[in-house]
Amino acid sequence: MTAARSAEIGDPSAKELALAAKASGRIALDTEFMGERRYQTLLCLIQLAVPDGAVGERIELVDPLAEHLDGAPLAEVLADPRVQVVVHAGRQDVALVRRRLRTKVRNVFDTQVAAGFAGMPAQTSYDMLLSELLGVRVTKSASFTRWDARPLSPEQLAYAREDVVHLLELAGELERRLAEIGRLEWAREECEPLQHASDERDLETIFARLPRVRGLSAASQTIARELMRWREEIAAAQDRPVQSILGDATLVEIARRKPTSSAKLEQIRGVNQSSLRRRGRDLLDAVRRGGERPPEALAPESRPPRPDPDDAPLIALAEAMVRARAREAGLAYELLATKADLQAIVAAKRLGDTDAEVRTLRGWRHELVGKELLELLDGRVSLSVAQATGDRESGGGSGGGSRLRIV
Repeated sequence: MTAARSAEIGDPSAKELALAAKASGRIALDTEFMGERRYQTLLCLIQLAVPDGAVGERIELVDPLAEHLDGAPLAEVLADPRVQVVVHAGRQDVALVRRRLRTKVRNVFDTQVAAGFAGMPAQTSYDMLLSELLGVRVTKSASFTRWDARPLSPEQLAYAREDVVHLLELAGELERRLAEIGRLEWAREECEPLQHASDERDLETIFARLPRVRGLSAASQTIARELMRWREEIAAAQDRPVQSILGDATLVEIARRKPTSSAKLEQIRGVNQSSLRRRGRDLLDAVRRGGERPPEALAPESRPPRPDPDDAPLIALAEAMVRARAREAGLAYELLATKADLQAIVAAKRLGDTDAEVRTLRGWRHELVGKELLELLDGRVSLSVAQATGDRESGGGSGGGSRLRIV
């Protein structure tokens, strides 16, 4: 186990940490946050670890709730493509840090993603990876505490520190194993989209997901948009979930009925007396504003081709081949394809379209299985059952039993 120097929360040594990260080219990152009863998830703590030649590893706990936090040095490091940012299941961690520090996060290496390329099950926990790959066990006891309270307890600080104390070592071990089997670049490719992770609210997407909103007229959809904008503003100002301001179903029904008085508004399910007293006039004003705007309807929804019963045997055949290749490669099947991916590929072939826009036919997946899958559907390769011999055609492994053979 490496030695480590641990700083208390709020230690003003961000510049030293940034210099150490740049010198080593690596930094581990984790966060603690709370999303309950809030408009957006609140980032409560940032845990960082960097290699430190003097003590092996340096750990810092940064308080993003501090009023005068200078996040510029950390933001600069995270945006530097020469510094690898190591996380575990870090999509939300990256999103929260990007929003709080208003920075880009480049060169992300996620140990959970990487573990899938090393033969570990999909979504393997951090604790499990530490145990399996490093023989380290950690004690978790403060995960559901109030991370927004100050001061944090010694138990909370110890818990937070444990989340990064072995993260760099774990990443190094995974990189070593993946390099040996030629899959390190695959893992890096799979981690690239994480640098764009975001938890910002996309109002157009939220609007399109409102229940039965496409059944509204263009005029009513325009009112629904105004109601949604009003709801977002109130929720953001009060830091409350949008549903506590006005529920989705009620919002759509108000837009449909276009009430012009409190009496008519009161007749709509989901609008109670308390809401009328506090926000009735504001709701009616939003309805009026929406009614004054030029009608704006959603564009027609893009839908995948409807499933055809005749596709089922081909989808099953494609799934068998993908599972065989996943087993042979020692990869989690979920990394290669989903049922929806295979349905789209088969449907595109049936309709004579260009290849389906799915992940199975792009990048390293295309190299490993996508090209061969298209050849199978074109009739240029076939599947058969053969006794396992341990070679590539039999799907790998050793001993008896049957395996799919792809010829």
